[in-house]
Amino acid sequence: MEKKYIHLGYFFLLFIPLVFLGFYKTYFIQFPTFKHIKHNYTHVHFAIATVWVLLIIVQPFLIVNRKIAWHRKLGKLSYIIFPLLILSFIPLVINNLNSDSPKDAFFPIGDGTLLVLFYSLAIYYRKKSTVHMRYMIAAALVLFGPTVGRILPNLLDFGRIATQNIQFAIIQAILIALVLFDMKNKRKYFPYLIAIAGWCVHQFVFYCLFLF
Repeated sequence: MEKKYIHLGYFFLLFIPLVFLGFYKTYFIQFPTFKHIKHNYTHVHFAIATVWVLLIIVQPFLIVNRKIAWHRKLGKLSYIIFPLLILSFIPLVINNLNSDSPKDAFFPIGDGTLLVLFYSLAIYYRKKSTVHMRYMIAAALVLFGPTVGRILPNLLDFGRIATQNIQFAIIQAILIALVLFDMKNKRKYFPYLIAIAGWCVHQFVFYCLFLF
């Protein structure tokens, strides 16, 4: 791993408290009965997403500690976990389409599309570690959306438009900071530009659906 990115795993550890805060009111607080969870697929989706988050957190630490063999083994495991993660979005999409607010299907579809794009590029460039790592960072940032997208409205009573704008601004700020960081250190930052473009399209579609 590049020396400038040796603390990447600690950054990913932030997902643990963010996920807890984001899903506290809608999921964790209902343990162990989960009587207000209407669909069993919610548990399946949450379990698969949890495994995916743990994979993302562990992988940088394995590289830093030179556990390359384990890093590759878990990378191959992602070939199974990731398709299952994407498939677990399908019931969410169907449920949203059949609800009183079918436009909400945009969120799992939009996030799923970005995940597929960034993960696919990361796998395509798996033999180019510097590019692979940056696309995986972009894929990890997709998880930031659903967590912040729940923390702001559920805990702080933010509206949908404000929540989307804030999470979009934070993600783009992180990506731009990474571009500037790589420019300063004369590293290839093109994957982050792809991620920025992807999020711009994501936000544009959101505005088309919910503002116009």
